[in-house]
Amino acid sequence: MSILVTGAAGYIGSHMIRLLSDAKESVVGFDNLSKGHREAVAGVTLIEGDLHDAALLKLAFREHEIEEVIHFAGSIIVPESMENPEKYYFNNVAGSLSLLRVMREEGVGKVVFSSSAAVYGEPESIPLTEDAKTLPVNVYGRSKLMIEHVLADYSTAYGLQYIALRYFNVAGAHPDGSIGEDHDPETHIIPLIIKALLGQREGFTLFGTDYPTEDGTCIRDYIHVMDLCDAHLLALKWMRGNKGSRIFNLGNGNGFSNRQIIETAERVAGRSLSVTEGPRRAGDPAVLIASSDRIGTELGWTPRYPSLETIIESAWHWHSAHLYGYAGSDPSQKG
Repeated sequence: MSILVTGAAGYIGSHMIRLLSDAKESVVGFDNLSKGHREAVAGVTLIEGDLHDAALLKLAFREHEIEEVIHFAGSIIVPESMENPEKYYFNNVAGSLSLLRVMREEGVGKVVFSSSAAVYGEPESIPLTEDAKTLPVNVYGRSKLMIEHVLADYSTAYGLQYIALRYFNVAGAHPDGSIGEDHDPETHIIPLIIKALLGQREGFTLFGTDYPTEDGTCIRDYIHVMDLCDAHLLALKWMRGNKGSRIFNLGNGNGFSNRQIIETAERVAGRSLSVTEGPRRAGDPAVLIASSDRIGTELGWTPRYPSLETIIESAWHWHSAHLYGYAGSDPSQKG
């Protein structure tokens, strides 16, 4: 019996694969490699395919005796979701429905779903608890909330057992420096800042300096990628011993402004950053900070790497040693 990880070759998926392998779990990856990297999951069975390919999914479930699923696959860029909503509803919603249909047909009844803090929208109070109103302000958040509703309906109608984890900002890299974040294009603030500090980008644009926060920039809750993966493994183990379904926030409970991120990265790198101030991005709430008390109480989850400096240090080590990510050399010099 095995665990299927969708989006396995992506940033979070690859770290999840590593944790599951280290925990001696039998794991199979599934990824269309549109954004992921085969090198990130070397040594693990990886099926190259798309969630819309029901026949391939069925084959994977049967050949590898899949009994549990961790579902990461999907599109994740908030501004793009506002510009191209069809892509997000097709990939995130229709793709998830395809997976859930195959799970039901193959008798697989446990899934951990990669949801997002984006389901909350503009919070009425901070920190956010799981009982807060869900009024997403961008298409990405709406696509994630739709699947949460689908999961609840499948649970009622078909007995599906699920845990939905609402992530806040995921960052950092594996402590041994062997795998990390490698997106093209890159949109996440910490790798963008690090690439600028490494001289791979001409400075950094700070989007929005007029938010109602202490320094005028967005405030976010950052969670180390390995802490996030720990929570997924705990969720799987919880479902094995319980019959219910749950929704949990996943953050470390601390908020840091974009300016604080810049200052911490400069300190870690020992370098100064050239910063240009730009307008707000569409769909960006001013403040998002999690209360993760529920997952701590019910699943016993505690972050191992809660320090912002530790998170950024791990990312700095990865990017410093892999200037061109998994490509290994400057792509502009090829061909």
